[in-house]
Amino acid sequence: TGTPSPRAVLVLAVVLVGLWAPRAEFGQPNFILILADDVGWGDLGANWAETKETPRLDELAAEGMRFVDFHSAASTCSPSRASLLTGRLGARNGVTHNFAVTSVGGLPLNETTLAEVLREAGYSTGAIGKWHLGHHGHHHPSFRGFDYYLGIPYSHDMGCTDTPGYNLPPCPPCPRHGTAARVARKDCYTEVALPLFENLTIIQQPVNLSSLAARYAEEAARFIQQASHSGRPFFLYLALAHMHVPLGVPPSPPASGRSIYGASLAEMDALVGRIKQVADSHGKGNTLLWFTGDNGPWAQKCELGGRPGPFVGAWQRQRGGSSAKQTTWEGGHRVPALAYWPGHIPANRTSHALLSTLDIFPTLVALAGAALPPNRRFDGLDVSPVLFGWSDVGHKVLLHPNSGAAGKVGEVEALRLAQYKAFYTTGGAMACDGSIGPAVRHQPPLIFNLDRDIREQEPLDMASREYQAVLPALSRAYTQALQDISTDNVSLADYSKDPAVTPCCDPQHVACRCQAPGAPAAPLPPGMERRAPRLCL
Repeated sequence: TGTPSPRAVLVLAVVLVGLWAPRAEFGQPNFILILADDVGWGDLGANWAETKETPRLDELAAEGMRFVDFHSAASTCSPSRASLLTGRLGARNGVTHNFAVTSVGGLPLNETTLAEVLREAGYSTGAIGKWHLGHHGHHHPSFRGFDYYLGIPYSHDMGCTDTPGYNLPPCPPCPRHGTAARVARKDCYTEVALPLFENLTIIQQPVNLSSLAARYAEEAARFIQQASHSGRPFFLYLALAHMHVPLGVPPSPPASGRSIYGASLAEMDALVGRIKQVADSHGKGNTLLWFTGDNGPWAQKCELGGRPGPFVGAWQRQRGGSSAKQTTWEGGHRVPALAYWPGHIPANRTSHALLSTLDIFPTLVALAGAALPPNRRFDGLDVSPVLFGWSDVGHKVLLHPNSGAAGKVGEVEALRLAQYKAFYTTGGAMACDGSIGPAVRHQPPLIFNLDRDIREQEPLDMASREYQAVLPALSRAYTQALQDISTDNVSLADYSKDPAVTPCCDPQHVACRCQAPGAPAAPLPPGMERRAPRLCL
């Protein structure tokens, strides 16, 4: 190899200046990251014509960029969120399955969150909504880079409420003083009420689910307004309760004939529309809004689960079990995704790049002019060239870990390379009919061509030329990925449990109530604020 010519160096310099020019022009943008829960790819009207309940999200798609080959980093709550906030798969960051109400640990403390990096870069940081990355001690969001937190520390079906909403099976309200002990119902949390935190303090237990969406919207708007007036850039992570069960909608669906799920979807759409409106009113063009989901729909919940669109995992369905949430079938991890940034992201653009929630961390860090944390490897890419419309190239290889459906949790069981997807293990989660697809190891792997078979119905014939041609590249990619993870700085999460760490604002009251049944949220009694952190952390 010789010394590069002066002309080559000049060309490279011009290219680099061209790439960085827009960043100098816009300074440090604000970031709003909205994460929906258990939302299906087909829950977005812009993706799936049959869906009519998302006019504001569809408007967001028309005014920004819609990603049609966008994936969550895992197919269930905690691992997906850990990967989103670290840019690393669970095999690296240690979070391979969900944390419990009694979990002592959480996202390992040696992992650096997106909020920590952005706060160091001068950002105001806020988290509103579901956390599910540990609530005890320093795992709480207030110690993970967020200046402000309002939300529920885990899924909102992990505690009883006085307004239970719609679930399958239906869950009873929290117990009250004087009521007879009830028989515990399978799949229902009945003894401890669902807590709502503001920073380190429980301000309501049980949460009023009926007003939760409005409360989140109000607090998000307040955070945006206050941060905008401060003159500092801001990062808001809004992790919605929608579309996870229980669904909290009016007692009877609207006269329009919408289903319970449809009415809840419309409520989420309105909430996102409100956030966009507030962001636009505080300097349109200064804020990048990114909307996506943590995993696919929860098929076990039948008509209260979302719509996967065409991603039905037909091969698995024929053998029993669901091919959505928890699985490595497309319905488990292909999620809706939109990005909106007037003046920077082209309007009404559809991207077919292979992207992931893993990419959000490195992309926002780069746009903020910050540096990635050292001494670890990242699974995400800086995809700002895709956002700006300069490129439509994403991942060459994308890994899909098991999220509870079959095999060992966190293990890479499927791999995507271009249009090909290889399965080394298959299995279904629990379906609406109660069936669970058995775990099956595949060596050599099943390979699907998603360009021709988006339903994942018919794997390639192993004797075919196409299979034989693509197998070596897939096998190399799989081996290299596992080797890369094994030689990285890998964290281990503490999954131990202790009932003493259960969030409880007043252990003297049945179900840990903070307030009288049916009463509106009220200021906590004197001393409660000091006591809550001790009890809950």
